[in-house]
Amino acid sequence: MEELKKNIVLIGGGGHCVSVIDIIENGNEFNIIGILETSNFENNILGHKILGDDNLIPELVNENTYFLITVGQIKNYSVRKKISKILKQNNAKLATVISPLAYVSKYASVEEGSIIMNHSVVNAKSRIGKNCIINTKSNIEHGVLIEDYCHISTCAVVNGDVIIKKGSFIGSNATISNGVLIEENSIISAGKFIK
Repeated sequence: MEELKKNIVLIGGGGHCVSVIDIIENGNEFNIIGILETSNFENNILGHKILGDDNLIPELVNENTYFLITVGQIKNYSVRKKISKILKQNNAKLATVISPLAYVSKYASVEEGSIIMNHSVVNAKSRIGKNCIINTKSNIEHGVLIEDYCHISTCAVVNGDVIIKKGSFIGSNATISNGVLIEENSIISAGKFIK
């Protein structure tokens, strides 16, 4: 007997949302019931209906529906945090989405609201906090701690035993050497090497 998919509502309709839709459609866990978006003038994104804006959250919360924040993050995480607070106030369930094309060690953990995108690697004893984006082809090595609301961008390499504090952004193709501590709300530029 085929297992029923969980319903999911995506919050934010920009470029990150488009990538997330593709990942969810290629997996077997979630059924997208719609998108909440304030500034998009289209009525759908990749064929998925825009239901309205964030004000609909309370009426969409139920036992069979999960939510994922699909607003991207570059300069700071304030928008993602604000949406997260609304979800928490309404007792909404956050999804954890892992691309079928990603590798997450059985000895790693990924908390609610986070997404592990295509061709990313999360190795043993690494911990990914809440509402994080582990973007396409990023490499999270052994023993890494990534706190809540971080975005590890495309092709970034985070080597063993690194700690990345809350709200940080690691740019595309950045490399963080073993054992480095990245302070809260840091922005590491694309291509930067941190040792």
